[in-house]
Amino acid sequence: MNPTNPMIVQSDKTILLEVDHPQHAEARDALAQFAELEKSPEHIHTYRLSPLSLWNAAAGGMTAEQVMDLLTQYSKYAIPMNIAVDIREYMNRYGRIKLIREGDALLLTSNDAALMAEIYHHKRTQPYILHQLNSHTIQVDASRRGHIKQALIHIGFPAEDLAGYTDGSPLPMKLRDTTLQGDEFAPRAYQYAAAAAFYAGGAPSGGSGVVVLPCGAGKTIVGLAAMADIQRATLILSPNTIAVRQWINEILNKTDIPPEMVGEYTGERKDICPITVSTYQILTYRPSEDADFPHFSLFTSYDWGLIIYDEVHLLPAPVFRVTAEIQARRRMGLTATLIREDGREADVFSLIGPKKYDVPWRELERQGWIATAECHEIRVSMTEDEQLNYAVAEEREKYRLAAESPTKLTVTRYLAERHRDDQVLIIGQYIDQLKVLAEELEAPLLTGKTANRQREKLYDQFRRGELKRLVVSKVANFAIDLPDANVAIQVSGTFGSRQEEAQRLGRILRPKSDGSLAYFYSIVTRDTRDQEFSANRQLFLTEQGYRYVIEDAEMLLAS
Repeated sequence: MNPTNPMIVQSDKTILLEVDHPQHAEARDALAQFAELEKSPEHIHTYRLSPLSLWNAAAGGMTAEQVMDLLTQYSKYAIPMNIAVDIREYMNRYGRIKLIREGDALLLTSNDAALMAEIYHHKRTQPYILHQLNSHTIQVDASRRGHIKQALIHIGFPAEDLAGYTDGSPLPMKLRDTTLQGDEFAPRAYQYAAAAAFYAGGAPSGGSGVVVLPCGAGKTIVGLAAMADIQRATLILSPNTIAVRQWINEILNKTDIPPEMVGEYTGERKDICPITVSTYQILTYRPSEDADFPHFSLFTSYDWGLIIYDEVHLLPAPVFRVTAEIQARRRMGLTATLIREDGREADVFSLIGPKKYDVPWRELERQGWIATAECHEIRVSMTEDEQLNYAVAEEREKYRLAAESPTKLTVTRYLAERHRDDQVLIIGQYIDQLKVLAEELEAPLLTGKTANRQREKLYDQFRRGELKRLVVSKVANFAIDLPDANVAIQVSGTFGSRQEEAQRLGRILRPKSDGSLAYFYSIVTRDTRDQEFSANRQLFLTEQGYRYVIEDAEMLLAS
């Protein structure tokens, strides 16, 4: 107990952390390993210990004793007794049940006979149980491996899956020492470490799980390193066609795989090759709500040894369903954040796998692998007429009215002029608002309706510096490579989406050749739903160590 420490651990599993304390950064990085940030006002941030956050810590090799040691190290007061008990209880639940294979039989095993009896009789697990072999072993339906894992995590006992994997079709490959452009190439130490943590030397404990790294930190390279480790046919799923082609370019540029062995499976092409790159959109296409998903056959059309889910936090619900049925395939999730706005993080844990590797964003920033970023929240005020319209609007219209406040145009114009020599992305949610901005700033507008060929052309012009400004809708949130972008101006977002905020900052985090800063501006309408949602969107980045400088628009424009 040390009253000068920065943290208070409370009996309701919340943890209060002083933001202005000298030990704030190190305490924050410690908490990020096993707790979730809930609120982040100016001076005190609130974290919570949740079962899933503790299970991810346990799956990553942390023990209850290590968690308790870190809490004790930074806490002002003694840790409440129930917290110590709960941490031990939850973390010991992970791995208490194991899934193993004996011949063709899939078995649930545990040393806890009472727990096995509970599982045998539980209504969630009963549909997948074949019979009980003894008090410590239950045989389950091998074709329902994913479903039994989902059921177990929902009753609070996540299984450690040691049942192994189908090898998949062999695919000899190696990473190049020199890219096709003649540049030296080798994965960074943390990229190698992430791939190694996932593969685990080929042991049954490896082969499924999620790697969490910031945008701009080279998650694609982690995927390539894992492919080189596993040496098997690989299916890669990504958010959009632009991302598909970036994956293909990276594969051809940085591995010795010949072009004829890499296929694109999208709305435009349907090639199935030993390495195939597709989109979530094409997989979830169906001609009507009652129809089957015709492209789900891609999962079984080749003997895949690895499936990579890029931006796994975007995995659509129908793909969870088919993923539950292909648990014998190795599965790697890549993401900047485990947060899902639909609350299905537990399904990612059970079906893709637990978190296998992550690095705090600020740590990679300190090492120079991602750009140093300044985050600003600029608050604008409504006019009296706007306030009146807002006050009488329906609840669902309030956010749109606040998000589209005309004052934001003035601030955006000011910021674009301030950064006239920089590469600037103006990002928003509402197309009408973006059309006005594009016209005022004389900048191209890129939306979901922009053809892929035009998108690629605009991105290429932006990369070459021929375009200094791009106005983009949320299509630019994910999996686009714009390494020279160093300013992002967010005029509206998808309500309180934390993962979207992380992705948007990620657009400008590629390290700059001249070492310059990146600037992220979020323009928010004061005392409205816009400000409330903004506070929620900022949670994840705050957890990663970013502080938002709050600025008043009137003072900014007067300066």
